Amino acid sequence: MYICFAEYKIYPAYRESYVKETERLMNAYSGKVQLYEGTDQPCLFVEVWHAESNEEAELIKKERSDERSAWHVVSPWIVGGSEKLHIWTFKPIH
Repeated sequence: MYICFAEYKIYPAYRESYVKETERLMNAYSGKVQLYEGTDQPCLFVEVWHAESNEEAELIKKERSDERSAWHVVSPWIVGGSEKLHIWTFKPIH
């Protein structure tokens, strides 16, 4: 199991809109992604996508960062724009 991890900060003024929009997205991607907000840094969000392989994780990264992605709707609310959307893949070590 691999994890594809997307991290970004949303402008506080758009937090309510972001929460509503991601609720819709989470329903569409049921079971594939979990969404977390920082407790020490409000408006800092992390998406955790689950993948069976590195290849699947790479496809998730490509899809998530694509302008045609359903998730692209939140990009204008990211502090610093799409360039500040950070996506990494993690693999198990044990």
